[in-house]
Amino acid sequence: MFTKKAILAVLMTAALAGCETQTEGQQRATTGALLGGAGGALVGQAIGGNTKSTVIGAASGALLGAVVGSATTPQRRGEQLCRYQDRYGRIYTAPCDDRYYNGNY
Repeated sequence: MFTKKAILAVLMTAALAGCETQTEGQQRATTGALLGGAGGALVGQAIGGNTKSTVIGAASGALLGAVVGSATTPQRRGEQLCRYQDRYGRIYTAPCDDRYYNGNY
């Protein structure tokens, strides 16, 4: 009975997560959390064989999956910051321009 409810909860979460408009980083974090939670639940059940270890495994896997998904999001053009120096010698940071991406810096 618990297994059916857990599977239903995961499927409903996945379905609702697909309805939301997210940035790429949020989407990767959500996908990582879902996959990590499912994998963690399986590992927790295999190791402990009880509900408590399954829940702990699912929570740990979801947390780790969200962190990894968020950390592996590639940065888009314009989000990268470069260091520039003005004509008076002051150094400042600003979004990189096309010279950075073309290799002409």
